[in-house]
Amino acid sequence: MPLGPHFLCQSNLNHAALLLVFTAIPVHSASAQAAIPCDYYGAHGQGAKYCINMPPPGGWNGGLVVFAHGYVPVTAPVDIQWDQMYLADGTYIPALLNSMGYAFATTSYSVNGLAVVQADHDILDLMEVFKENVGKPRRSYLVGVSEGGLITTLMIEKHPEEFNGGMAMCGPIGNFNKQINYWGNFRVAFDHYFPTVLPPSAVKIPQALIDNWDTAVLPGIGFALSTADPATIGTLLAVTGAPIDLTDPAGSTPKTILGLLWYNVFSTNNGNEVLRGQPFDNHDYQYLDPALNFFAPRYTADKKALKTIAENYQTSGRLKTPLVTLHTTGDPIVLFEQSTLYSQKVLANKKGAAYLNIPVERYGHCNFTIDEVLGGFSWLISQPAGKK
Repeated sequence: MPLGPHFLCQSNLNHAALLLVFTAIPVHSASAQAAIPCDYYGAHGQGAKYCINMPPPGGWNGGLVVFAHGYVPVTAPVDIQWDQMYLADGTYIPALLNSMGYAFATTSYSVNGLAVVQADHDILDLMEVFKENVGKPRRSYLVGVSEGGLITTLMIEKHPEEFNGGMAMCGPIGNFNKQINYWGNFRVAFDHYFPTVLPPSAVKIPQALIDNWDTAVLPGIGFALSTADPATIGTLLAVTGAPIDLTDPAGSTPKTILGLLWYNVFSTNNGNEVLRGQPFDNHDYQYLDPALNFFAPRYTADKKALKTIAENYQTSGRLKTPLVTLHTTGDPIVLFEQSTLYSQKVLANKKGAAYLNIPVERYGHCNFTIDEVLGGFSWLISQPAGKK
C-alpha cells in the first residue's frame, strides 16, 4: 500500500507542465550572470579567481564580508559564482554590502565539486590578497550558502583568529554523513518506485547519465512522473522525508525530486574520489515502506571515506567567535534537521561564543528574503568581536 498519497491529491502533474517547471529550475550553480566589475580581480593560490568590491572612496567602514559559494559540479569551469550572489528579488549582495560601508570579497575554489578542504585554503589566500591590495580590515565576517555554509561553519570553528564572526545559510552543518545518506536514500527509493528511469545504482553514476542529463534524462524523469500514480509519488516523498510546498504541490514536487536526483547524479562520483571511498551507508537503515525495506539494495560505506569525513567534514559546535545560521524549514536539498543537529552540538559545549539559529518557515533551498539575510547579519555585527 503506497504511503502518503495526500501529498499530491490536489496536483495535476501533466507532462507538459512538468517540463515547463523543470526548465525553470536553477538546480545547480553556474556562472550564468554576466561578470560584475570588480575593484580588484585576478587569480591566486592554485588558480582560484577572486573579486573584491569596495565602497565609494571615503565610504569604507573598515569591515569586510567574505562570501563562500555553494556547490558547483566538476563539469563546470572554475569561476566566480556571480549568480549565487543574487537574492530571489534581484538584490546583488556585494552592492548591498558596499552601500552599508562594507568591503566585499569572494573567490572561486581551486576545484569544483566537493571542495570543502580546498575552499579553506582558497579563502585564507583571499584574506591575504585583500590585505595586500586594500589593507587589514578592522572586522571581517565569513558568509556562505549551501556547501559554502558548511565551509563557513568549519572555518569559523577552525580559524577564529581570522574572522570576527560568520553567517552560515542552508548548509549540511549538523552531520555530513546524514547529508550523504539522505541523498543516497532518496536515489534508492526513486529507483525502487521508478525502476526503469535511471541506471539502478545510487553509488556509481555512468558518465552518460551526466552527459545526457539535459537532453534525455530530464525529459525521461518528467514523463515518468507525469504518468505515475500520484500515490506512488506521495510514497516516495513520505519514505524519504523530502519536503514539498503543501500550498503548491504541483510546482514544488518536481523541484524536490529533480533537485535531489541532480545532486546524486552530479556529486556522487566526485564525492567518492575526494573522500577516498564510497560514503553512502544504508546497510541497516529501516525504510518506512515494507516493500522498499525488503527490496532496497544495501550499501556499506568504505572505512576510508568515513575516516576522511570525520577528519575534514564534521563540525564540532565549538565556537570562539559568533555564528548565526539560517535555514528554511522546508529545504528539500539540505534538511532543516542539519541546523537542529548543529544547535545541539553548540549547546553540548556549554561554553563558547554567541550562536543564533534562525529558522525560516518556507519551502526551498537557500530561499531567503533580503530582510531575513539582513536580520541575521545585523545580529552578527552587533555581537562582541571574537578573539583575533
